[in-house]
Amino acid sequence: MTILGIVPPLVTPLADRDTLDYAGLERLIESQVEANVNGVFILGTTGEGPSLSDHLRRALISETNRLLAGRLPIYVGVTDTSLVDAVSLATFAMENGAEAVVAAPPFYFPAGQTELRHWFTELADALPIPLLLYNMPSCVKIVIEDATLSALIDHDNIVGLKDSSGDLEYFAEAIKLASKRENWPVLIGPEALLIDAMRLGGVGGVTGGANLCPKLFTQLFAAIVANNEAETSRLQKIVVELQQLYAFGKYGSSYLKGLKCSMGLAGICSGRLAAPFDVFKEAERQRVAEWLDGFSGREYLTQNISG
Repeated sequence: MTILGIVPPLVTPLADRDTLDYAGLERLIESQVEANVNGVFILGTTGEGPSLSDHLRRALISETNRLLAGRLPIYVGVTDTSLVDAVSLATFAMENGAEAVVAAPPFYFPAGQTELRHWFTELADALPIPLLLYNMPSCVKIVIEDATLSALIDHDNIVGLKDSSGDLEYFAEAIKLASKRENWPVLIGPEALLIDAMRLGGVGGVTGGANLCPKLFTQLFAAIVANNEAETSRLQKIVVELQQLYAFGKYGSSYLKGLKCSMGLAGICSGRLAAPFDVFKEAERQRVAEWLDGFSGREYLTQNISG
């Protein structure tokens, strides 16, 4: 299994509280295939995984597998406070085409690094499928510290790391630690740091903006690999501009609200969010619409490809 390139963390299109927007999910997936992404990651932070019912998570896994029909690797988030439930969902994911699962540390109870190492070891031992670690301290309130990461890299069933800390010093240290295992990939979460991360030795990005502009990120990745500085610089300016979309709201959920609102306006899928988040009100929706009209990267926007 080779993990690299652009692996978008897909949003979960919702028709209502506990039902998928099936048509929207199909449009979203087809746009990713068309853009030649290197895989899709479902039920992560951008996919609102922890907010969804077990029924909805499983529906998303099975429908994503059906729609992709083997065209792209599928990675499934199984972050949970229950190790048993995480293993159960991972087993279902494996049965429905997933290549690996992704897990951040358990949240709610404060855990020490020794406990965290034991958790991930027990999880990896029990899983029927490879595990990627997910460092996401802003959401789970704990960092997978260097010593813990160093120990976990030795586990045969732990096959890589997605780092969404935004801390490039941490990322660089993770790259250094990963060098003791052959083909142990480290991917960056924050999309605006993709260039810096790859120059440090990262193999790609889990870029949320690729839900809306997948070709922007696949082309940026290709330009970085090709050492095309002019094209890299041009595309990076658009990626930086895209970050404005994530700041229209006043809460920490603004990233997700801006992204899903824009996807609804573009006709890709429903802009509905899982509880406890509310969609933007009309004034904010209008601001997003105006921003989209003036976005310099409009050529990269996914439109409703069925229409």
